[in-house]
Amino acid sequence: MTVLPDYSGPFDPGFRLERLSRGALAVLGREWLLHGHLQDRVGVPMVLELGGRQEAERVAIEEWAAASPIYSVRMQEALGFRGDTVSAILKNLQLDIGAPPQFMDFRLRLIDERHGEFELAHCGALLDVEPMGEDWVRGMCHTIEDPTFDATGSATNPRARFLPVHRPPRVPPGRTPHCRWRVEISDAAEPLAPHPNQASVAESLLARLPITSGRISAEPGGLDGYDGPFDTDFQLEDLSHAALQAVLEEVAIQSHLLFRGYLLSMSDHYGEPAARSAGSRVLVGLAGLTSGRVRAAMNVPGDDAAAIGRVLQLHPTFQPGSYVGLEVEVTGPLRVRFGFTDSPIFRETDPLTWLAELGGDGDRALDAVVQAVNPRARCVPVPPREGERHAYEAVIDPGAEPAREEPEVRLARFSGGAGFAFHRLRAR
Repeated sequence: MTVLPDYSGPFDPGFRLERLSRGALAVLGREWLLHGHLQDRVGVPMVLELGGRQEAERVAIEEWAAASPIYSVRMQEALGFRGDTVSAILKNLQLDIGAPPQFMDFRLRLIDERHGEFELAHCGALLDVEPMGEDWVRGMCHTIEDPTFDATGSATNPRARFLPVHRPPRVPPGRTPHCRWRVEISDAAEPLAPHPNQASVAESLLARLPITSGRISAEPGGLDGYDGPFDTDFQLEDLSHAALQAVLEEVAIQSHLLFRGYLLSMSDHYGEPAARSAGSRVLVGLAGLTSGRVRAAMNVPGDDAAAIGRVLQLHPTFQPGSYVGLEVEVTGPLRVRFGFTDSPIFRETDPLTWLAELGGDGDRALDAVVQAVNPRARCVPVPPREGERHAYEAVIDPGAEPAREEPEVRLARFSGGAGFAFHRLRAR
């Protein structure tokens, strides 16, 4: 199989991620990590419409505490570094949507298997929040991070703790590194109990998806796992073609799990109707923003139906295929048909998923995705085929007025992550 350096070639209805080269998968992986990280840039304002800053902090704590222990263990199993040591915790941080590399520039150091430390040379989240004032900075860097850092570490060892050396508000102003933390495992620490919402998230079909194994590398080079020593300079380009496919699948699952944690907290505190309304609006903002970023990162050319089809195939909201089941075909220069099979995301027993509102307000998110490629495109429902739950056609009308960007997408652009440019790296 020939691997592709990007997706600038012809549209392929049978395209799968394994067609991309190691370098292209690493580029896409960083985009997917940032996608998951930016969820709260739209999700938090949805909470603020119903409550205040403290309520938004509560939801953020509950969503991360419910999801991160689950996806941390999954990533350990996918790359073969399951353990109970500080090195396993630090490896998790290098592959976590809470720490997309470069945008959240974690500098990690392993002292021994019970002690480590890290600093953030650049914290994109802090730069987003600082203009909002000191109360917001303390809310993120103290109120939210204390319990959620420990929840993430507890997946590896319930006696692990994250201890601040210094953190914002920055004194003096502009201080770098932005923060510094120690990571310790202590026998004297009380084992940390999981957040109650973690069990609810763990019961989902999503959390129980099998860990993919046995992939075949179509390109030589790289590590097939991360079971060797902790590498402070680790980057996605260090992994093999097969390992990168597994990582991207897990990164997509991280985003779905975090959103499930968010919707669960919203439903608990504000009721299911409010959670469903917020969920569709978050999807509009985040999916629309990510569509444009993925298009640029993967060199998708043009603004025709084939370009829309490529972006749909590359978008993390519609991955992994084993959970979402999206099939795309270009039916003409101005038309793309895409359908969602009767996949696990539609068989969850609750509406706590990215696509629960398809057929209703969630359809606006599909418009936001395709309009990031061509603002004259619109998605219209079409009859599902046998085995499909939902089906749509994206139609480009050259004579139509360009659609205005959805307000939720404009909201997502508040973050510096919207225009953040990753540095391209080479495999070592």
